[in-house]
Amino acid sequence: MLQIHQLHKSYAIGDSSLHVLKGIDLEVEEGEMVAIMGSSGSGKSTLLNIIGMLDEADSGDYVLDGLPIKNLTEKKAAVYRNKFLGFIFQSFNLINYKNALENVALPLYYQGMKRRERQEKALFHLEKVGLANWAKHLPKELSGGQKQRVAIARALAANPKLLLADEPTGALDTKTSYDIMAFIQQLNDEGKTILMVTHEEDIANMCKRIVRLRDGVIMEDTKVQQVRAEQYV
Repeated sequence: MLQIHQLHKSYAIGDSSLHVLKGIDLEVEEGEMVAIMGSSGSGKSTLLNIIGMLDEADSGDYVLDGLPIKNLTEKKAAVYRNKFLGFIFQSFNLINYKNALENVALPLYYQGMKRRERQEKALFHLEKVGLANWAKHLPKELSGGQKQRVAIARALAANPKLLLADEPTGALDTKTSYDIMAFIQQLNDEGKTILMVTHEEDIANMCKRIVRLRDGVIMEDTKVQQVRAEQYV
């Protein structure tokens, strides 16, 4: 599904350079649920941005579903993101003036899908996350947990190969976090491949594998006995 080999990334800061990723090797198989952990500055967000085609490595190889990801134009990167990836963010990133249905349908618009088909598919995914009755509500009328469910529905709408979750429970209380993780685990049970950045140990342990970064290097990569979130819901 995903192969990364000797990935390096540096950023210019004034007259100097900050070497953020220092030769990352990572493979994720289809159907895995992987947590990426590390303190601030460890490189986890940079790695996720490169995997998400929001940034590009200086050197190294990145292959996604058999396709080399390198030297992409912004237009091509946008096409690949919409085709292969679904994003779940800590801050939800919903469009405030669009209702839940319209937010979920947005990736389908960029795929060129007709309006009626977009709405039907968006409603199907809202129903899947338990929010069909909230389809016409604006984000400001939703709780934090409901907003994250809308964001998950939007991420699923285009049927991505890989779900990328950046601190998906970071803005939620503990009970709501576990509720969201129970749903994400269910998606993984159904075969969806999930890569998640988190700084919370309890959330990481709800994945099946934990990759720990420090100073741009993978220090540990271990499979773990998955803790099921539903026991806390």
